[in-house]
Amino acid sequence: MERINVVGTSGSGKSTVARAISEKLGYPYVEFDALYWGKNWSEPSDEILFNRLRQALDCENWVLDGNYSRSIPIKWARVTHVVWVDYSITRTLAQAISRAFVRSYRRQELWTGTGNRESFRKSFMSRDSIILWTLKTYRKNRHQYEMLMQDPKYLHVNFIRLRSRRETRQFLESISSR
Repeated sequence: MERINVVGTSGSGKSTVARAISEKLGYPYVEFDALYWGKNWSEPSDEILFNRLRQALDCENWVLDGNYSRSIPIKWARVTHVVWVDYSITRTLAQAISRAFVRSYRRQELWTGTGNRESFRKSFMSRDSIILWTLKTYRKNRHQYEMLMQDPKYLHVNFIRLRSRRETRQFLESISSR
């Protein structure tokens, strides 16, 4: 495993899994959301985002967490493994709600220097709710990754689909440290 993209619906645990892989292998961890979100939840143009992504992935080994399907041509050009955290909707939604609650309560800045914090109102009573986003994208993401796993363009990619916490634990235990 040299260059790894951990994907999954919001709330699935992809950041947690990516950090664990990064730590175990000693590879740089790249959080896509940190590349994406600017101050006050501002969004970059594709040109700016893709330049940030290219710079972040301009090394021999890395672990990237994040979906952003429009970035696949960049992030999967050199990727060796895609780890798909594909838990049930019940598990994913429960994790998304729990995370939103904790982040809203703590009011912690999510990405240094952005000032971006989740609030109870934004998380639970807004059209921009991460919980609503999880519900809206769960089925679409599953379909998309199932199709991508079959796409001949990505024959060079080793896909690993994790469907439970148990499978995830076993996978992480199987990774050899450098």
